[in-house]
Amino acid sequence: MLAHFLVRRHPLMSNRWHFNSATLRTLFGIALPMVVSQGAFAVMTFTDRYFMSQIDPAHMAAALGGGVATFFTVCFFSGLLSYANALVAQYLGAGELAKCSRVVTQGLLLAIACQPLMMLITLYVVRIFSAMDHDPQVVVLESTYFQILMVGAQITLFKTCLASYFAGIGRTRVVMVCDVAGLLLNVPLCWAMAFGRLGFPAMGISGAAWSTVISTLFSLALFAVFYLARHNREKFQVAASLRIDFAILRRYLRLGLPSGLELFLNVAAFNLFLLMFQSYGVAHGAAAAIVFNWDMLSFVPMIGLNIGLVSLIGRSVGGRNMEKANEVITAGFVIGIGYSSVLGLIYILFRFPLVEVFAPPTGDFSEIRTLATFMMVGLSCYTMADAIIQVAGGVLRGAGDTRWVMLTSTALHWVMLVIQYLVIRVWDFGPKASWLVFCLLIVAIAVAFVLRLLSGRWRTADAMHRVMAD
Repeated sequence: MLAHFLVRRHPLMSNRWHFNSATLRTLFGIALPMVVSQGAFAVMTFTDRYFMSQIDPAHMAAALGGGVATFFTVCFFSGLLSYANALVAQYLGAGELAKCSRVVTQGLLLAIACQPLMMLITLYVVRIFSAMDHDPQVVVLESTYFQILMVGAQITLFKTCLASYFAGIGRTRVVMVCDVAGLLLNVPLCWAMAFGRLGFPAMGISGAAWSTVISTLFSLALFAVFYLARHNREKFQVAASLRIDFAILRRYLRLGLPSGLELFLNVAAFNLFLLMFQSYGVAHGAAAAIVFNWDMLSFVPMIGLNIGLVSLIGRSVGGRNMEKANEVITAGFVIGIGYSSVLGLIYILFRFPLVEVFAPPTGDFSEIRTLATFMMVGLSCYTMADAIIQVAGGVLRGAGDTRWVMLTSTALHWVMLVIQYLVIRVWDFGPKASWLVFCLLIVAIAVAFVLRLLSGRWRTADAMHRVMAD
């Protein structure tokens, strides 16, 4: 009786072991280039912070604070535009190829329309560094890094739109090629501009920021070449798509705005938490930078799996094929949990040498080392929860369940922020207690997402009809 109840209560559970090796290979083939692509972004950011760590801890902490602030400022807009992945995949699954390129046009128009608001937000965000009681030296460096990166924000939005299009049609190798090419330019350029090599003056953190902007522009140019290639133009009727399509624009906003708002509110909560955490001192900020660098090298590639899941689930929704969706979900969990469990083991077994990578050539590193190795234990514990969030979240977003994801995820993030304010600013419990609260939040979100996935409410006929309606 209990088994019968669970199958009826949770439609997905009747197919939870519906493993298909061909679907696993398809997902892996789409997701792997995106893992490499997202990994290229992680390595680019990792490299910036590593080069800054070779100057001093203040530069490394500033690279973290300024980088997170940039992502915070852009994330609402990039979250909105990246929903092109699901929209394009849904139209592809429905056999409406001409609408795929129309999604790109609407996305590029939205990116242009977002620029004034993004500039306004920039003016306010730059004031946060000093308001959070950061060291005055770090404030100057953070502000410089942030403002230069924001010069290239419009380039980033255009790139996001085109990358999401290619992910949606399953040509993720194009995304990989463009992003890896940007990385291959960025690493030597950052080294040269930061330390004054190859004829460049030594620009420090300014050089690191400008090298990122230049590399992003190079990647965007490559995306444009692929998008305007003859095969793509003819198959998806690119020339005919260069107009406003209000039906697609409305659908873009209806389904994409919750994704953008979720990302913005979550990053805002995380950014405020990180800024409060850095108020403990420069050593604590440097320890956080080290741990989140390693976190990025595990978390960001998992976003590649998330993007692949959004694409394949979007096609299943467009084609009304929920049986295929079950196979995709199973394959996603096999890849995600397998990958994250290996990384979690590496993080806990090799936490000391992983932290030592960021030891500066001179100066006392003992306080940073002690806190960072403690935080690495927490990182190893929540890595699998992160993977579950990316898999379940990719399924729900690809199916258009973006409103529920937004409400649940943002609610949990902001509850965490309130608790962090009490822990850090009111009760003064110390950095270790604050880190434990952060780890518990990740686990709580994973549990909530899995329960939603098992409920089956996102996959009913009525839900699918609402998602696909213009």
